[in-house]
Amino acid sequence: MTPKTTAPYGSWKSPITTELITAKTIGLGQFSIDGEAITLGEMRPSEGGRTALVRFAPGLGPVDAIPSDFNARTRVHEYGGGAFAAFDGVLYFVNFKDQHLYRQRPGQAPETMTPGEGYRYADLEIDYLRKRLICIREDHTGAGEAANTIVALSLDGGDNGTVLADGCDFFSTPRLSPDGTKLAWLCWNHPNMPWDGTGLWVAEVEADGRLGKREQVAGGPAESVFQPEWSPAGVLHFVSDRSGWWNLYRLKDGIQALYPMEAEFGLPQWVFGMRTYGFISEDELLCAYTQNGTWSLARLDTAKRTLTNFDLPFTEYDYPQVGGGFAVFVGSSATAPTALVKLNLSSGKYEILRRAFEPAVDPGYFSVPQAVEFPTENGLTAHGIFYPPANKDYAAPEGERPPLMVMSHGGPTSAATTALRYSIQYWTSRGFAVLDVDYGGSTGYGREYRMRLNDNWGLVDVEDCCNGALWLAGQGLVDRQRMAIRGGSAGGFTTLAALIFKSGVFGAGASHFGVSDLEALATDTHKFESRYLDNLVGPYPARKDIYTARSPIHHTQELSTPIILFQGAEDPVVPPSQSEKMFEAARAREIPTAYLLFEGESHGFRKAESIERALEAELYFYSKIFDFDAADEIEPVEIENL
Repeated sequence: MTPKTTAPYGSWKSPITTELITAKTIGLGQFSIDGEAITLGEMRPSEGGRTALVRFAPGLGPVDAIPSDFNARTRVHEYGGGAFAAFDGVLYFVNFKDQHLYRQRPGQAPETMTPGEGYRYADLEIDYLRKRLICIREDHTGAGEAANTIVALSLDGGDNGTVLADGCDFFSTPRLSPDGTKLAWLCWNHPNMPWDGTGLWVAEVEADGRLGKREQVAGGPAESVFQPEWSPAGVLHFVSDRSGWWNLYRLKDGIQALYPMEAEFGLPQWVFGMRTYGFISEDELLCAYTQNGTWSLARLDTAKRTLTNFDLPFTEYDYPQVGGGFAVFVGSSATAPTALVKLNLSSGKYEILRRAFEPAVDPGYFSVPQAVEFPTENGLTAHGIFYPPANKDYAAPEGERPPLMVMSHGGPTSAATTALRYSIQYWTSRGFAVLDVDYGGSTGYGREYRMRLNDNWGLVDVEDCCNGALWLAGQGLVDRQRMAIRGGSAGGFTTLAALIFKSGVFGAGASHFGVSDLEALATDTHKFESRYLDNLVGPYPARKDIYTARSPIHHTQELSTPIILFQGAEDPVVPPSQSEKMFEAARAREIPTAYLLFEGESHGFRKAESIERALEAELYFYSKIFDFDAADEIEPVEIENL
């Protein structure tokens, strides 16, 4: 065994480079099953963040299914999802550049289906009996707020859609019964988000294709329903948190709970097309659920009321769907790359169809995550995932403790993940410890935990991040004097708030397109999130005082911690002005600070060069603040007041 080199934490040489993170990594997203063929949405940082459609078919593939100048991505709700569907060999997809719907027949070029401008489409459902496509349309042609509806469009193209359902602020998940006689969907209104409360509606589909009698069958302002789906026999199933946990139900002689348990079978519906279950048969479901930060994939027998986990080496399961005798999902684990997986439902054997990246790093450089619980305010417990430093080639000097990076996830209604992420291993393999915090308000721990953040954004999340860091320091696992916090978007807000309102806990911070002005976020953002803060902070403008009290930009006189800020120039969610104001304030207070603006980037960086520069710049910044020599050759960052 080769002896380890002794070197300070932070200065370890690692094979997990920024180039490895981007050039050899793709994003595996949603997919569509069409008979034996599978079409995958594949995000490619090396192609400017384009989402390509890749087709897998028996004896063929993988084959790029759309030309390289097309990008299958919708802007409905700005976050998109549900941008394509495949049926009978034909692809239907939204092209990002113009937001038109396209049809691509086998061996032919894509054809525009929608003639009008100002419309966006998502959540595509094929109504093959009537030769039409049912989907969500977001209408930006009028003044004021965009109008969201459910529409039907001819598969032959030439129209912008006939409205089937309207009257709510938001719609999602239109799903036809197998015989085409009923349509189910979800809808909700401001100020709710879909994880707060949604209505589940069912309507009869008339002979002319319009909707007849309609009825709300579940859900409401205080019940979140997720993924309505019809069984092969036409029984409506769905996920609801009416028990306090997102569990599975069906509408049969009333609403029946299929397998009550303190686990989450649902997700926060940030994008369209999300799913956690599918039908193996009328009485058997394939379903994914999470407990204590780890996901399982199981077979649920609704007749016997048994839940049997598959023996698979994954800790997360995304978008599970069922085909003829097989299932497909995106699987992740702590030590293997995220992959598109095809599972034989009879044998339990699986095959990898596509990996996010090919294994190119010895596992000796990987830190294995550990679920942790720690005490927080008001006698409560918070959750997180802890990654100790790990590098098979290095050891730290005796007695030295590692610097800590606390990660505050976005959303804020989201969750940390146990999937292998080079973006985390980049840090741990260089000698950082990482705590990925599932602060109160995160998903995966039931409705009560998720609702902790209501009226308390900027308080509970900040306290949990600080308490998690201090708990690790108290356990002797990290260096109390070298703790940093970082986050993007909502996580950036938590980062900024922690640096200002909890001065002294952290020694540095990094905000990636983070919110610094809650009032600006409430008044200058897109429709989907325009009333999000009513529940998280308070109604605006009635409680403007709270917005001012919790906005970091209004309390910069309390900032005393070095900070680096990253921002996309074309961000519609968090405008660049927010990061710029925070940077100017830090510079005026003579605090070490840096600001990097990335042209052509939106909310979340997609270009390889942007991702690489941001990571390297952040490492460079910490090396100067925490006084260690980074092993990497990094283009210097201009740090004011250093």
